[in-house]
Amino acid sequence: MFGEISARYDLMNRLMTFDRDRNWKREVIRRARLQPGHRLLDVGTGTGGVAFEARKRCPQIQVTAVDFTRAMLEIARRRDPENCVSWCQADALSLPFGEETFDAVTSGYLIRNVPRPLQAFEEQLRILKPGGRIVCLDTSPPPAGPFAPFIRFYLRRVIPFLGEIIAGNRSAYTYLPETTQAFFKPQRLAALMREAGFEQVSHRQFMFGTITVHAGERPLPTHASRTSSEGRSFRSPAEPTL
Repeated sequence: MFGEISARYDLMNRLMTFDRDRNWKREVIRRARLQPGHRLLDVGTGTGGVAFEARKRCPQIQVTAVDFTRAMLEIARRRDPENCVSWCQADALSLPFGEETFDAVTSGYLIRNVPRPLQAFEEQLRILKPGGRIVCLDTSPPPAGPFAPFIRFYLRRVIPFLGEIIAGNRSAYTYLPETTQAFFKPQRLAALMREAGFEQVSHRQFMFGTITVHAGERPLPTHASRTSSEGRSFRSPAEPTL
């Protein structure tokens, strides 16, 4: 499905969000707290929007971007003639990187589209260095309030119509609002991140509560675990290995 809409993916995002999606990507990068020399992994990169924003905001970082859909990655690569980003086709539930490889990990509209969100967060925790940052941008179910009927009408009627006339794929843009309305509320997604092992989890909402940016950190080792690790590193060769 994402391969079929890849050619008009960026245009549809700008239309659906009234061009606000660029501001949300900037918020993602701001919350990642990137520093020169950092390594960033962008998971579910699509056509590379978050990855390119990261390079723009902090050119001295190394960016790796992965996506499950080859057609999306092909568009992203064409937008990167100088090869500023390392592109890789990969599954978000089984990332091909070693433990504690990256200083930050970002994602845009990923978690709503994976079958096991907790596993996706656990994989992101695994590849993060202790103290590393996770930032997750995704849709949220429309909250109750006076605007709720208008938001539901926009999701159920306007977006599929735009998808049909702009992207030529009404079903894909029917899937989007359906999964948005069925997705976790921000508090539940934050709880899932904590369950995966992240700390200092916070979130900020946009677009009448239908877009949320979550952020968190991989915990630093406790004093006890550091002492244990240091003890193992100085173990005499004569000692038995358990």
